[in-house]
Parts: sequence; C-alpha cells; structure tokens
Amino acid sequence: MHVFDVLGDPVRRRILELLADGEQTSGAIAAVIQAEFGISQPGVSQHLRVLRESGLATVRARGAHRLYAVDSATLREIDTWLERFRRFWTQHLDALGAEFEDK
Repeated sequence: MHVFDVLGDPVRRRILELLADGEQTSGAIAAVIQAEFGISQPGVSQHLRVLRESGLATVRARGAHRLYAVDSATLREIDTWLERFRRFWTQHLDALGAEFEDK
C-alpha cells in the first residue's frame, strides 16, 4: 500500500497524531481510537499493522507491552516529496503574515 493511501484513512492519521506526542502502548492507542471512532481493539490492531508495514510506525516489545512510535525516516521521505509543492502554500502564508505585520 502506498504511503499516501495509508495516510488517507482518518483513523491512521489520528494514530500518527497520538504517536507524534511520543511512544505509546498499543493499549493506550486502542483506548483513544475506540472512544473516538468506535472501532474494536482488533480493528485498531489492524490499523497499527498497516502503519508498521508502510514504514510510518515502529514497534518494540517492553515486557508484555508493545510500544509504538513514529518512524521519522518515512515522514522525511514524504516531506521531501512535498517540497516541490510547498510554493503553492508558502506564498499565501507569507502574504498573510505581511498582512498581519501591517496591522
């Protein structure tokens, strides 16, 4: 699955948002996702597997727990790809910043 297909799913994006705050146990992730999306624990596990297989997340064992984290290498690849498109929004943000400075 292509990384942008993976990111197209709101549940997986939310999991990455949670992981952006630091390493999380699968149980902690499942609790938030179940509350917000009403998805079962096996469903959350499936999303975590997709994130792992796509290279967006890593997992390591700590005793009986599985700790998930963002894999920054894949995110850097996405950032590099997006670089050619940044000009489309940075010009607008620069203009907006100039407007605020004038006020």
